[in-house]
This record gives sequence, structure tokens and C-alpha cells, in this order.
Amino acid sequence: MDDTVRYHRVAQTPGLILSEGRYREQAFERHYHLDYHIGLLCDGLQRQESGGRRVLLGPGAISVMPPGEMHDGSGEGDAAFTLRTFRVEPALLHGLAGELAGGGRAPQLAPRSIAEPRLFRQLLTLHQELQHGVDILAQEQRWLDVLGHLLQPGAAPGDGGGSCFSMRDWQRLSDYCHAHYASKISIDQLARLCELGRFQFLRRFKNTVGMTPHAWLTRLRLERACAALRRGGRLVADVAQESGFYDQSHFNRAFRLAYGVPPSRY
Repeated sequence: MDDTVRYHRVAQTPGLILSEGRYREQAFERHYHLDYHIGLLCDGLQRQESGGRRVLLGPGAISVMPPGEMHDGSGEGDAAFTLRTFRVEPALLHGLAGELAGGGRAPQLAPRSIAEPRLFRQLLTLHQELQHGVDILAQEQRWLDVLGHLLQPGAAPGDGGGSCFSMRDWQRLSDYCHAHYASKISIDQLARLCELGRFQFLRRFKNTVGMTPHAWLTRLRLERACAALRRGGRLVADVAQESGFYDQSHFNRAFRLAYGVPPSRY
């Protein structure tokens, strides 16, 4: 079986390229990159040497390589392995790290291998979502969450406190979302309304309402869809689009999960 590799440029996140490779013959000789590489070993085994340390990575391993870090990588014996990779330009990651620091010293992404099943699943889901172009708010939220974890191991991204939105800020956010629920809404847009960085915004939103922005906005869209369906005479596909769901199958799944029935039976 020949090796196969695919690359995907993420249009809404300049500076980020995804790759997915199935390798049997390929052995990566000692080399380095000019960008950050976050690799996900999905199946098989990979031997890797970095910083004078040689490790055998198995399925579910996360490998982090900053720019300039010398390393190699090869399969074990004749067995193939599958590797998905985030290739992140330094300017993009440094900007996110600066946001996380909130004006202090920006945390660094050090070379290491990580065995954390929950983080692996989050990164794998994000990799798949970024390729298929699902809701931009969900993508941004997951991207910031996982990078926050990688940049500050064991700590949740945010402002480190238990602060919530003021009544004024929350009203401004709520009004904006109610007025634009059918449009694409990004974390950048919402954070700017409160004059906050994105990490601080995510933390404060969760503290205020007990939900992530994406979950809260999805519920708002579903409630609006319910109101449209109650009025009758509407195609489910039209209601889905007008409620901000750009994928009818996603709308159907979210609706059934929320209300126990598909939209056609509401």
C-alpha cells in the first residue's frame, strides 16, 4: 500500500494548515519545521526522537513540536500508522498565547508527547470539524479551549478568576445574539462587545450562564426554530437555514437531542 498524505488550508484561520497521512514506507529523517506541529497518532506505532529522548508513541498520543526542534519519526516494523497534524504559524500561536497571558508573560508551547485521552479526542474532533467547515463559533471555541490547555497544562483557559459579566455587558451580548442569531457569529465579535480577550470572554461567559457560547447560541436558534415550526406551513430545510443552521443534518440532530423528536414531528 502506497503512503497517502492530504493537506487542507483552513480559510477562516489564516496560518493554520491541517494534514492527514497514512504512512508505511515513509521514514522522517532528522529534521525541523519553521512552524508549530501538533500531531495526533490515530493508529499504529511511531518511534520518535527529540531532545536526546527516544519514545515509542501509540494510538491516542499527542506530539508537540515547536519551530526549530530537531526530531525524527518512523513506523514500527512494517506496520502502517495514521498521523493527523495541525501546522500552526508562530504568529498565530504567539497571538493566542499573548491573549491567554492577559498582558503578562506569554506561555510557551514546549516540545513534548502527551497521553491525555480527553484532550486527544478534543483535538481529533477539532481536526475533523475544521476540514468540514462546521459552525465557526463551535470551531473557534474548541480551538481556543484546546490551545489554552496545551499552553497551560492542567489549567483551564481564562482570566483565572470567578468573575461574571456585568448586567450591562450581558444585556449587550444577549441583545446582539437575539438580533443576529441567524447569522454567523464569531467569538471575536462577541468578545469585542465586552472589550475582552477571547480567553477571558469564554471564561466569563461560562461563569455567567453555565454554558459555552456555542451551546447557548445553539439553544437560542433551536427555540427560534420551534416558534417557526409552530406557525406551520414551513419546510424544515427553510426553518433550519433561517434559524442559523447551515447544515440540515446538524439541525435535525441538535433538535432531536434537545426535544426528543425530529423537527418534522414537532
